[in-house]
This record gives sequence, C-alpha cells and structure tokens, in this order.
Amino acid sequence: MAHEFSRAYARQMDVEDPLRGFRDRFIIPQHNGRPVLYLCGNSLGLQPKSVRPAILHELDHWAEEAVEGHFRGEMPWMPYHRFLQPQTAHIAGATEEEVVVMNTLTTNLHLLMVSFYQPTPSRFKIIMEAGAFPSDQYAVESQVKFHGYDPAEAIVEVAPREGEEALHTEDILQAIENQGEQTALVLFSGVQYFTGQFFDLEAITHQGHAAGAYVGFDLAHAAGNVALNLHEWGPDFATWCSYKYLNSGPGGPSGVFVHERHAYAPELPRFAGWWGHDEDERFLMRKGFKPMRGAAGWQLSNAQIFSFAAHKASLDLFVEAGMDNLRRKSEQLTGYLAWIIQHLNEAHGHRFRIITPADPARRGCQLSLLTGPEGKGLFDYLSRRGVMADWREYNLPGGKAGGVIRLAPVPLYNTFEEVWELGSLLAHAPD
Repeated sequence: MAHEFSRAYARQMDVEDPLRGFRDRFIIPQHNGRPVLYLCGNSLGLQPKSVRPAILHELDHWAEEAVEGHFRGEMPWMPYHRFLQPQTAHIAGATEEEVVVMNTLTTNLHLLMVSFYQPTPSRFKIIMEAGAFPSDQYAVESQVKFHGYDPAEAIVEVAPREGEEALHTEDILQAIENQGEQTALVLFSGVQYFTGQFFDLEAITHQGHAAGAYVGFDLAHAAGNVALNLHEWGPDFATWCSYKYLNSGPGGPSGVFVHERHAYAPELPRFAGWWGHDEDERFLMRKGFKPMRGAAGWQLSNAQIFSFAAHKASLDLFVEAGMDNLRRKSEQLTGYLAWIIQHLNEAHGHRFRIITPADPARRGCQLSLLTGPEGKGLFDYLSRRGVMADWREYNLPGGKAGGVIRLAPVPLYNTFEEVWELGSLLAHAPD
C-alpha cells in the first residue's frame, strides 16, 4: 500500500475503517483537555464503557440475592466461568472445553507446570527464549529448583544471533533438536514482551512434540493481539493475562488453554481444588478428587465475580468485532506506523531503529524503538505532549545505557490519525 504522511490521508483511512465505532466504547484518558494518545495497551488496556454497568449489575445481584446469587439470576455465580468460555475460545482459537478463566497468569503458569513439567534424570530440561519476562524466568527457575535440579543446567535459553534482537525460528527449532530427549518442556511466550516478536507457535509445538516434550506458551502479549489457533497448532497448554490487550482491568483474571487430548486425564499430576471437581458431585463433599473434563478441571476456587464481570464485558467486544477483523486492522495500523518511522528516517535523517520484525506475520500491534542514551529524553518529550507509551531500560553494546520505547497501536481503540500525530511528534523531536 502506498501510504502518505498527512493528516488528511490518515483521516481517510479512519473513515474507511469498519471497526472505527469501537473507539467510542472505551474511556480515553485526558491530557490538557484532549484525549491522550494512548499507545500502552500492551501494558494495560483502556476501560470499556460497559465495565462499570457490568460490575454494578453484580453488586445489585449480591445485594438482592445474597448467597442465593450462586444459583439465581441470568448469570448465577456457580457456573459463571461458562459465561466466558465461548468468547475465550474465540480469542484462543480453541474449543470451549479447552479453555477456562481462573486465577492470575503466574499462578496458572505454576499450576500448569505442576502437570506438564515432570522431570526425570534423563529428561529434565526446559527450553525458553532468553530475555523472557521476569515472571516466567522466576517461575521456571523455582519449578526447576523445586524438583531438585540446577537451573544453570536445566534451563536452556535461546538467544538472538550476534548483533540482532529477534530470534530466528530455525534457531529455536535447532535448540530443541539439539537437546533432544533431555527436553521435558518447551515454554515460550507467544509475543515477546520486549521486542514484540510473534513466534511461530505451530512450528515450535511440532518440534517440541517431536522431541517427546510437552509444549506450553505464555500468551500475555498475544491474547487479543494476534490470531491464535491453539487447537489446531496443538500445544499442551497455554495461559495469559487479561489486563493488556484484553482490557479487563488491573489484576484481571487469567485465561487457560489445555488441549483436548488432556481433557480427561486424572493421571496427570495437578494441584486440585474444589471448583475443579466434577460439578455434578461437588456438593456431595466426598473425598477423592474427580476432575471436570477439559481445562475447567484445573480450577481451584470459585470465580472472582467482579473481575470476571469486567472481563466478560471486554470479551464480548472482541467477539462482536471478530479477531480476524481486528488482526486485519492491526496489520494496517502497525504497518502505517512502521512506514512513518521509516519515512522519517529517510526524509529527515532521523535514526529510529525498530527492533520488532518487519514481517507483519511475525509481529502484533507493538513496535519497539531501540534508542541510545538520549532515549529517555525522547520518551519524556512524548509524554509531555500527551503520549502514553512504555519505556524499558536496555544495556547497549559497550556498556552504554539506552532503552526501548514500546508503542502499541491497538485496533479496538487507536486510530490512523493518532498514528500520524505520533509521527508528527517524532518528526519534531529534539536530537
């Protein structure tokens, strides 16, 4: 597509956008009397206007029904997780039985590793990307130690090639092949939080299974961002948070995927809880855990209704918009931002280096700009002008301090004109 660096062009793109009406269904923070240019949905999504009435509805339900709210009303609390399954399955590319909403991300990651990381003296290694989000690093390290292994030996990190930031798929696959029968678990993020790289989850799954290992994914930056097809790709498990692209509020609940081949596998070790027990027998209060079929069998406790209500309000928007439509707009919106940055580099001598893969199929909404020592000043310049983005420290070669500015134009509420406005600010940024 032949882009133009003009407000008129960006406005025309917005006019032609079939999803343009969804922006009005979110609350946009203000800066000096104008809407902020919000490009931080990869950290915390904006609040849908439907969240407040959804929570108030449950407050009224509690006030009117008290304990009977578990069984009465349009959405009784006891089976509440079911009211989120169709939408969650849509986002994950899964069957409804394969998904459930419960707990929070790192809690779920630990619970799933209880089931899918069962090391033996001959098969004990976990393969993951170098520079994974710290929560994943800490969870994996603690799981390895819990089983009595040395993290330095048991954790194999796949790092980018010299002078590069993104990983090559062939390097990931080769690492799995090299570790071979020593591999117990392959655990990668879906979209890398720092670089914005969308990994080839299908290829990683195939290679991990060929090595005889379980395969799981942390989809914190992928769910609601990129098109997922977990059922067909076939990983054993995945989990994600809901407060980033899924716009469900700070500390929002987590989604879980467990492939249908494990739908009823009582032989799998797991940390069991009452809410994962067969619901037809749950209130018999008997000893002996009998898991529900599917991902729901990993539940521990009853739903956190108020946060689930907020999550449902947002999930309903995703189903209404459609993940394929959102992904299509995301590629256009992020593509326009990438084009503008390249245009500024060529036309004005700027040197904004994008470390996110250029191929739209290998990235989501996010573009990461690698900056030198002046980067924090650039970030502060944007912030003073109403841009909400994200700054991450980074050690440059030679020990110099620098950083990455993460920019995430989200298709549900960001516009092409906002992307142009960001480009205009970058064009006038001080050196």
